[in-house]
Parts: sequence; C-alpha cells; structure tokens
Amino acid sequence: MIKAERIEKSFGSLKVLKGVDLAVGKGEVVAIMGASGAGKSTLLQILGTLSSPDGGTLSIDGTDVLKLGPKELSWFRNRRIGFVFQAHHLLPEFTALENVMLPALIAGRSKKDAREAAARILCDLGLGERLEHKPSQLSGGEQQRVAIGRGIVNEPAVLFADEPSGNLDSVTKQDIHKLFFELRDRLGQTVVIVTHDPELAAMCDRTLVMKDGQI
Repeated sequence: MIKAERIEKSFGSLKVLKGVDLAVGKGEVVAIMGASGAGKSTLLQILGTLSSPDGGTLSIDGTDVLKLGPKELSWFRNRRIGFVFQAHHLLPEFTALENVMLPALIAGRSKKDAREAAARILCDLGLGERLEHKPSQLSGGEQQRVAIGRGIVNEPAVLFADEPSGNLDSVTKQDIHKLFFELRDRLGQTVVIVTHDPELAAMCDRTLVMKDGQI
C-alpha cells in the first residue's frame, strides 16, 4: 500500500530525514516510535503528501504521488488518505455532523449523501446522540472520535495518525486505540501511527523505531 525509498528532507542546514526506506502492506497497522526530533512527524507529513521530500520516491496504492500535479494530488489526498492529529482541528462553529461531512462535500458528494455517511459513521463511533453538538460541548475523547470520523468519511485506503491519543486520559485512550483496529478489521484500512505510547505500539502489527532521521 505504501512504498517509500530514500526519502530525504532538510530544513535549512538541518537534515531531518536521511534516506528513509519504508514499506507498509494493505490492511497493516504500523507504529512509528522514536525520541522527539527523530523525524517521525516529518516522515508522516511526507507519507501523507502534506509535505514534499527533497529526494526519494513515494508510491501509495500504486500511484506515484510525487509526480502528481497540485490539483491531482489534492484530489488523491482527499479521496485516498485520511488524517487524525493530536490536536483535533475541528471547526468550532460547526456541529459534529458538519465537521465529518466536510471532506465528503469537498470530494463532490451530494449534501444528502455526505450527511448520511457522516451520521452513519458517528453512530458507529458511539456518537449517535451527539450529532448536533459543537466541539465545545464534547469531551476530549468525543472530539477525537469526531476527528476520526472526519478522517474516514471518504473511506480512504490509508489513515495516518500523529499522536492520536496524546491528550486523552487513560480510559479514553484505550477506547481510541481499539478504534483503529476495529476500523482496520471492518474497512480493511492501512493505518500508520506516530506515537510515544508503548501500549499502543504493542497493539500494532509492527513497530518501526526512528533515530537520527533513519529507521
């Protein structure tokens, strides 16, 4: 599903990624761990096409994403890739339902289809009674579930998560961790998670450890 070779990235004179090679199979859940500054989040942003490498090749679901133009890449990212971040990045003026609908609307789906898909996902995530609540009316765990719903509403092939449970209490954290594996089992998604949490990493199929810009 993901094949990256010789990925390099520098910020000024600081070389953050030093020729990273990575392969992730379809339906695999992979954790990426390492100390702060090891290059984990930079690698995740490149794999998710949010940032471009200085060198190397990247294929996702058979597509050479580094050769796509800006519009093609935006289309591919919207439909084939989902994201979940530590900060939920929910739009505060929109309800839970509206936040989850947004990527579907951007993908060109009808308002009716987007609403039905978002409602179905939120119900599956245990938020059926919270559809019309705004983020400020939701707990941290509920907000993260909404963020996960938004990340999967277009049924992406790959879901990238950056410290998805970093701000949550231990009980809520365990629930969120289980969710990723339920999604994989139900939707066949490939999941790549950057985490400092050894408990979450231990649940994954594989754990990759980064140090000094390499795996």
